[in-house]
Amino acid sequence: MTIAPSPFMRQLIELAHEAGRAVMAVYSQDFDHRVKDDSSPVTDADVESEAIILAGLKRIAPEVPVIAEEAAAGGAETIAGEKFFLVDPLDGTREFLSRNGEFTVNIALVEHGEPVAGVVYAPAIGRMFWGERGHGAAEAQLAPEGDADAANWRPIHVRRRPQAGLTVVASRSHRDARTDDWLSTVDIGELVSAGSSLKFCLLAAGEADLYPRFGRTMEWDTAAGHAVLCAAGGRVATEDGAPLTYGKRARGFDNPGFIASGG
Repeated sequence: MTIAPSPFMRQLIELAHEAGRAVMAVYSQDFDHRVKDDSSPVTDADVESEAIILAGLKRIAPEVPVIAEEAAAGGAETIAGEKFFLVDPLDGTREFLSRNGEFTVNIALVEHGEPVAGVVYAPAIGRMFWGERGHGAAEAQLAPEGDADAANWRPIHVRRRPQAGLTVVASRSHRDARTDDWLSTVDIGELVSAGSSLKFCLLAAGEADLYPRFGRTMEWDTAAGHAVLCAAGGRVATEDGAPLTYGKRARGFDNPGFIASGG
């Protein structure tokens, strides 16, 4: 069984695919990195990927504002209205630097605070995910040099939680004591470490059950994976049980702690 993306989603897929090729062109060479004011690393791959995505979104939807990680870090004005894009051109830069392949290109559309469409592309492992409200969610194997139009999109959906022994996915680079404390309260069958927004996608594909994150994240880190997970039947909530929302300008577009869950 396969599923076809909507015309709008097809454009986002093609854009993420193009950005992924640019990321892999840098990844295949010796490269250096710089440190931003917030002490996070940035590479030429981040910059080149973001330039491709920004130019593409301007063609696709010129009237919709975009909040993108590197532009925001550079001091660009961030405008979040009722509808806007969130872009992380290279989520998991630390994974990129360590060359473990667990980094992603992320593009999301937010409407009224909710991520309604998102694409997550992990070019090093050739895995592409998309989710769109009203259309469902899907994944395909898609190499950077592959043909996105020929991709075989397999529908994905969260699984029912097993009665015992949940599979919990946690951050590979940002694990903290608070997360470990929370994990001690859960009946865990398997604990999986993963980088970047792939954690949301593992839940969406029915490969894991929970993803807790209590350390700081930014909206562009989570929106695309959040959209994929919700379209696959999952949920992302803050610690008090409220839905995680977007456009939090007063917070500087960072997120509170949250728990992503599958079935």
